[in-house]
Amino acid sequence: MTDELSVVGIECWGHHGVFDHERRDGQTFLVDLTLGLDTRSAAASDDLRDTVDYGSLVDEVAAAVGRDPVDLIETLASRIADVCLLDARVEWARVTVHKPDAPIQATFADVQLTIMRRRTDLPPPTSPGKGEADDD
Repeated sequence: MTDELSVVGIECWGHHGVFDHERRDGQTFLVDLTLGLDTRSAAASDDLRDTVDYGSLVDEVAAAVGRDPVDLIETLASRIADVCLLDARVEWARVTVHKPDAPIQATFADVQLTIMRRRTDLPPPTSPGKGEADDD
């Protein structure tokens, strides 16, 4: 069993979507994060170095949303989960991406996608392939 750290309502700007105007004009995306991690070491030491620095994480998530446009919020959510899992202490990440200004021709409150990724879902580290040589 793990503890949960959540940051809710991270406002980000991105140029994601399938329509040209979404890519050109951009729009607001809101991101909710919940991370599974063991916080006992941090509680005992009272030292930020022993836990996830959520201030830095929010900056990294905003940067991930702000770069390289993609068509789908599924792709964006996966990118954000990968950022969260860069910290080895994070066992799993639940990411919700909200797209409140989605181009829908009806009145609606929000479009949101929630994904869950576990550290065990990550591909194994890659090593140089057979036949690749070092340039040393």
